Amino acid sequence: MDIIDQALKKGQKSLSEYDSKRVLKAYGFPVVQERLVNSRAGATKAAKEIGLPVVLKACSPNIAHKTEKKLIEVDLRTLKEVQKAYDAILERVGDSPLDGVLVQEMVKGSRELVIGMIRDAQFGPCVMFGLGGIFTEVLKDVSFRIAPLEKRDALEMAQEIKGAPILGSFRGMPPVDMELLAAMLINAGKLGLENDAIKEVDANPLIISQDKPVVVDALVVLEGGSKP
Repeated sequence: MDIIDQALKKGQKSLSEYDSKRVLKAYGFPVVQERLVNSRAGATKAAKEIGLPVVLKACSPNIAHKTEKKLIEVDLRTLKEVQKAYDAILERVGDSPLDGVLVQEMVKGSRELVIGMIRDAQFGPCVMFGLGGIFTEVLKDVSFRIAPLEKRDALEMAQEIKGAPILGSFRGMPPVDMELLAAMLINAGKLGLENDAIKEVDANPLIISQDKPVVVDALVVLEGGSKP
């Protein structure tokens, strides 16, 4: 893929959040509506096009732990808040190289999942699925399959996690679209099989909006690289 080739030529160890999601979108993952901007006016325009409320994030392949570094501003409900958040992010970034600032749709949902791909030295690309967000590291409620996956494999691994009941009708929420979720798991395997330069993929969280999983954050790590 051109995005990956260009990153390798630049010597990048990983893709930015924006480029990571572009790769996932090319493989059929529903991705949050967003714009990459490089000015306060651009942020204002993007927020108008997307519709308030929005989220602003610093975007660079070299920036990790954006929350801890206060490089994310959420639930911005007015254009004045968007402009203020844009200025605050730039000030906190300082002299660090920046691709721009992401203006994202504020996706709402109380269920969060994760889909990943890890290239194992022995087995090759392996697909991971589990509870997402802060629960990924805390609960470690995940399942794995070696790629390639068939639909049966994808559906089985989705039901193997302890948190599987949240995929069904849950507290008045509709069941998750399992056809779409299975396709995303299958395509995570294809992504690894078709792109040798990708070492790891982390789509986390996938927020369940109504019944659809939507990628709101993602990271693609390249071979020879490590998580920033």
